[in-house]
Amino acid sequence: MKNILSILSLLFLISCSSNAQVASKEKKINKITKTNAEWKQQLTSIQYYILREAGTERPFTSDLNSNKKKGTYVCAACKTPLYKSEHKFDSGTGWPSFDRAVKENVALDVDYKIGYARTELKCNICDGHLGHSFNDGPTKTTGKRHCINGAALLFIAKE
Repeated sequence: MKNILSILSLLFLISCSSNAQVASKEKKINKITKTNAEWKQQLTSIQYYILREAGTERPFTSDLNSNKKKGTYVCAACKTPLYKSEHKFDSGTGWPSFDRAVKENVALDVDYKIGYARTELKCNICDGHLGHSFNDGPTKTTGKRHCINGAALLFIAKE
């Protein structure tokens, strides 16, 4: 009987997993937080409107919409890599569109600003608003369309 209790106790201890153990396996993300005044000083007025106030630029106004160069699109606020040029496609919507993001750098949220739920895309480092995700992207890849405000991005050309 004593042996059975010892074995059961050992099995119980082995099967237990604390939240601390799980959290230590996850990648730690260093968030950037600034005051509104600090963001206003750093960003242009259109960048602030989009990234900090979840605004939307007019379609076909961003030079990045027609950019065909190879490189990486980074967050205009914190320079975090968000999208790669090989995942960009012409959606015809007037905004830069991508079928996927750099893994773990773009966060999904729910936005009800226009009366119904939409999938909002945010920079996972500074929480800047980027745009929205839709399920009408290229069917040969992910089927997703990340519709991104060009003013929320900076382009770093591949050398």
